[in-house]
Amino acid sequence: MLAALTFEFHRFRFQFRSGGKLYFAPYKSGNIIRGAFGSIFRKLVCTPDCHDAKLCEIRGSCPFARVFEPQAAHAEGPSGLADWPRPFVFRAAHLDGRTLEPGESFHFDVHLFEIADPALEYFVLAFAQLAREGLGPGRGRAELVAVDQLSLGHRIETRVFDGGRFRMGELAAPIAVDLGKPDGAVERVRVRFVTPTELKDGREVTDRPEFRVLFGRLRDRISTLRMLYGAGVLEIDFRAMGERAGAVRMARCELKRIEAERYSSRTGQRHTLAGFVGEVEYEGDLGEFLPYLALGKWVGVGRQTVWGKGEIAVVK
Repeated sequence: MLAALTFEFHRFRFQFRSGGKLYFAPYKSGNIIRGAFGSIFRKLVCTPDCHDAKLCEIRGSCPFARVFEPQAAHAEGPSGLADWPRPFVFRAAHLDGRTLEPGESFHFDVHLFEIADPALEYFVLAFAQLAREGLGPGRGRAELVAVDQLSLGHRIETRVFDGGRFRMGELAAPIAVDLGKPDGAVERVRVRFVTPTELKDGREVTDRPEFRVLFGRLRDRISTLRMLYGAGVLEIDFRAMGERAGAVRMARCELKRIEAERYSSRTGQRHTLAGFVGEVEYEGDLGEFLPYLALGKWVGVGRQTVWGKGEIAVVK
């Protein structure tokens, strides 16, 4: 039964050296990286006459469509999503508000959830090209110097790119997180919302992350990612766990709202990147929920997780 409750993913660190001045606006580093990655990725693999990956006649074999614009989901699942979540997230919040000088080293992380074929080579090719063309508002150039596969404890498992060649055949096994192993008797836990987070309670966005809402959105995201890209739907009683989560109460809530937005050069539209950050303390029978909360650090929860929103951490 424990094997049926294991969630697997790959974690990679992309390391760069700045060739010019680079600036990452506050709360926009993940969006800058995601937008630039999408543009370069499309140019690398799509045919010139393709203007919409969702309508592409060869989308079944197109790596851009599979990774960046996965098809609408028709399979039954707990999430109720009209489209598949992308099989990756970026972790770059530590770059928010920073200006990097020429020659300065920097990095960001990419978590990949497609276990059988994580498409890592396309990420490496795209970011190597992106670094040469320039990144951020000033289009500062950089050099991709290494890509390392990391463990949960930040240990380097293997170097898959050394700045000159791929070592794709040397990938280590994916990280496996056991969700079926309760963390003992836990009656109080603090959750830090590290990056702006937006959660929906039903159809409405809520500014108070009651535990039943937080756990429900997190459980559904984990199960959906596992169903689409990993070993299948979680073998749990969704309703019963949801009822038990509803018995956990919010004991303290210290949040602030962050206002930010992004501009899409492709569509000409502006989209919000807003959300809340801060800490919330929960009380109740929390042991069985701790593995899910811990996994939230790596998969994110809520809207726009692909840009790095919705990163949470359990504070001990």
